[in-house]
Amino acid sequence: MRRYLIQTFGCQMNVHDSQRIEEALYAGGYEATDAPELADLIVFNTCSVREKADHKLRSAVGTFRELKQRKRDLVIAVAGCMAQQRGEALLRELDLVDVVIGPDNIPELMPLVKRVKAGGPPVARTVFDMEAPSFLTPQPRRDASHAAREVCAYVTVMKGCDERCTYCIVPYTRGAERYRASDEIVAEIRALCARGVREVTLLGQTVNSWHEPDQPDGESRFAALIERIARELPELARLRYTSPHPRHVTPALIAAHAQLPLLPAHVHLPVQSGSDRMLRFMLRRYKRQGFLDSARALQDARPGFTLSTDIIVGFPGETEADFADTLSLVREVGFVSVFGFKYSPRPHTPALRLGDSVPEEIKSERLARLFEVVDAQQSRHLQSLVGSTLQVLIEGRSKSDPRRVSGRSERHEIVHVAAPPQLDLAGQLLEVRVVEAYKRSLIAEPREPWAEAVSPRGRLRATHHLPLVPLR
Repeated sequence: MRRYLIQTFGCQMNVHDSQRIEEALYAGGYEATDAPELADLIVFNTCSVREKADHKLRSAVGTFRELKQRKRDLVIAVAGCMAQQRGEALLRELDLVDVVIGPDNIPELMPLVKRVKAGGPPVARTVFDMEAPSFLTPQPRRDASHAAREVCAYVTVMKGCDERCTYCIVPYTRGAERYRASDEIVAEIRALCARGVREVTLLGQTVNSWHEPDQPDGESRFAALIERIARELPELARLRYTSPHPRHVTPALIAAHAQLPLLPAHVHLPVQSGSDRMLRFMLRRYKRQGFLDSARALQDARPGFTLSTDIIVGFPGETEADFADTLSLVREVGFVSVFGFKYSPRPHTPALRLGDSVPEEIKSERLARLFEVVDAQQSRHLQSLVGSTLQVLIEGRSKSDPRRVSGRSERHEIVHVAAPPQLDLAGQLLEVRVVEAYKRSLIAEPREPWAEAVSPRGRLRATHHLPLVPLR
């Protein structure tokens, strides 16, 4: 049996792509391994949004030089955004790499690997599927490495980006926006539900800009898609989406959050900066007040609604006053978590013309101050939940403590619950009482005592009045 190993860098879209790569390899007769020395194929699925991703890839590939020399038939492939950005240049720069494939060329991975194994030269395929966009759908897995129940899954609804933010390389690595038909999206989610999936996250570079691919006006119909999913798939417990663009937070989407229990009371809404001057240079196409209005509307839509965000510090020309505007926005919105990054120049982006004028030490200092504010807000938020009752979708046993199960709340807090080892709770909506707050998560206990009896297969018996929340 041939074996593969995949290392994934980057966002949820990359995680989703790696899952599709795994399925393609499994269908081609490969099985997964965590041991590089046993692998016949090693795949690096890469990010290129920030400069350190480039360094990380080069370092990771380099660790396998000795193995590649000893195991001459080992194939090393690079996929994802870095592959799309660098293309054939990666083959020249990294002599260990045999195959380079862009995100739209994943179906070609197996034929290219076979060609290289048969003695063919290193090869790169980085062609966008602009004329006939395709969206890879999940395939059932039955191998031992994927025996655990899949509770949460990703579904791509669109790909590419037309926003042209001046710092961002995504339009170059993922192409222009392409949209998927709602019939295909609903069919994929229905199939996932049939396999036991309880939570789906809709994916797209600007996910809430979604509309039908043949729609002439190009206006967002994302709220209508959510409403259709809620109407036609009542077995689905939760529906999340990432990453939305603030420009497409429509009144209809806000109303959906107010009216549909399927949508959790949390959204990750990237703002990047709280300064109108920086937002203009970033070409974000909204102003601080517009973002605040959208954030407040979402928070008013549902009690306890929380927001997280992305922020770039040290964008070219950012002054201390600009950064102060960002900190004040963070406080005003009350973000409970932030993905913060230091600006790094990326190839093919308009911001390159602005230079990199903020010194590295100032970027680091501002990032530390940002995290200090956000960490305090997150701590206050988690502490405020002690004693409250939450609904937690259990994803499985805790990786750090098998005596506990872990999941996420109806917002997005990570919750750990002590549970007898014989109980299989994956996929259950469990009502719990929070008893303690950690720095990044919560500890809770079932609102009612565990039942004594369990079924022969380890599943809870619904007749024993356990605190399991029924489906709608």
